[in-house]
Amino acid sequence: MHRIGRRERRARLGLRHRLAPGSAVTWAGPPGSAESPGSAGPPGVARSLVAVHSTDPSSVYLGLLGRMADGSLTAVEHALYQERTLIRLLGMRRTVFVTTLDGAALIQAACGRVVAARERRKVVGWLAAAGIGAGPAGADGWLAEVEQVALRALADRGEATAAELAAADPRLKTEIVLSAGKSYQGRQTVGSRVLFLLAAQGLAVRGRPRGSWTSHQYRWSPLSRWCPDGLADWATEDAEVELARRWLYAYGPATPADLQWWTGWTATQTRRVLTRLRPAEADLDGEPGIVLADDRAPVPEQPPWVALLPGLDSTPMGWQGRDWFLGEHGPRLFDRAGNVGPTLWCDGRIAGGWAQDPDGQIVCRFLEDVGSEAVAAAEAAAARLAAVLGPVRLTARTRGKTWLEEELAAR
Repeated sequence: MHRIGRRERRARLGLRHRLAPGSAVTWAGPPGSAESPGSAGPPGVARSLVAVHSTDPSSVYLGLLGRMADGSLTAVEHALYQERTLIRLLGMRRTVFVTTLDGAALIQAACGRVVAARERRKVVGWLAAAGIGAGPAGADGWLAEVEQVALRALADRGEATAAELAAADPRLKTEIVLSAGKSYQGRQTVGSRVLFLLAAQGLAVRGRPRGSWTSHQYRWSPLSRWCPDGLADWATEDAEVELARRWLYAYGPATPADLQWWTGWTATQTRRVLTRLRPAEADLDGEPGIVLADDRAPVPEQPPWVALLPGLDSTPMGWQGRDWFLGEHGPRLFDRAGNVGPTLWCDGRIAGGWAQDPDGQIVCRFLEDVGSEAVAAAEAAAARLAAVLGPVRLTARTRGKTWLEEELAAR
């Protein structure tokens, strides 16, 4: 069994997640390189990470910029909404991600189809419980008809909010009770839920938000605005294997449990995928792991590096088992639901965190001794980030503030 220790894993993380010196993405590959256009700019970062967490909109921008040598907020927005080389979709673990168009096709086939089917069954159940769709076609037929109405309305408008779309048909304004009898019971219009389902099916896309780049109130668009011919049609099992291969290159070596957690697959599904992928076994400091069979050679030693990554960044959220890069810092840097806040990285490990104070300054706090050079590098990176943010004030969206964020904000 090939042994790959923490030092080697951290070196791979720095290099493949575009954080180590010299690994940052630029707008174009070196002269004469075989790099495709998709390996440059924001799409290049997304490709390196497989997909970028998009639950918090600001983490997309900051996560991409933190891995680019010559990026800007405008460049990220251009890739998302003008070039449309990046797309936002519902994928692994029923979570929203931003990725490249070819990555979206894989994620949709390998993860989205199952999520879409499960979520649609829920909505049909809620409709039936409310007595909606009592005709011969039932709630399922009623929902299918309304989905087509919403799709046609989106195609006619080009983009629309859920409220704007509701004007297309009174059925889209129908209210339904979600999770009746549960502590988290709620009410929602059919139109909002239909948009969610269309996104899960890869038919609608969360487009440009209302307001600033930190907003999560998106306008919706038909998929055809990003992919006129639709996403590439992958067979589900082939897509699963390719997605696992890409993840294992970017995040490996790792454990099968890490892959299962990241994808949201079942244990049976994960075993089936790994049987086809046939990775090599690896000894991860005494823990059994896996690595791609053709990816066992050591990566070059990386020079010292420091990085400030945003909350819900793809790197710390890439594994279920985080001890090898997180150590004992988890309780201070993750909220109670397991969501990571802003983190300070030093040579492939999390060494602290950061927060933005009311004046817009980025305040860093190391939780271990990293040396004066790393502290100075973090302060310089913090000043650059504050300049990028300007008057924008970050807020913790879809997660709780971490212990360290609360402490730094109090100061």
